[in-house]
Amino acid sequence: MVPPLQTLPPPPEAQELHVWVLDNSTQLRQLRSALQQALTGHPPTAGDTLGDVPERMVLVASELATNAIMHGQPLAEVRLSRANDCFVLDVADHDLSTVPRVPDTRPLGAGGRGLQLARAFSLDVGWYATATTKHIWATFPLHP
Repeated sequence: MVPPLQTLPPPPEAQELHVWVLDNSTQLRQLRSALQQALTGHPPTAGDTLGDVPERMVLVASELATNAIMHGQPLAEVRLSRANDCFVLDVADHDLSTVPRVPDTRPLGAGGRGLQLARAFSLDVGWYATATTKHIWATFPLHP
């Protein structure tokens, strides 16, 4: 059995860098491009590079945003924030009637792998709800 996602907000010290609002899947391509630009457009600190972090974040953002558009209620909001030691990707939709679950197993091609990818490619994944939105977040290292 796959353990459930932890239920708590992302790091509270995170400072918001960018927000993208999506109402359909045709905007995913623009999201991927804009997120890649936002990540690589910020100079690394102390001469470090981000390595493969932008690619992993773009993949996870695309998967989580797709889930929000397909299974949530519009509009989907994607936020990029930066905490002291990590980037935070937060994807929200307006469907408060469902709880995010990581499926145990699914046949290849059946979908439902977004949360599994988020767990595999990020440092940490969790979710929380406000009065109007459900959020799934993932953290990524500032330094690979």
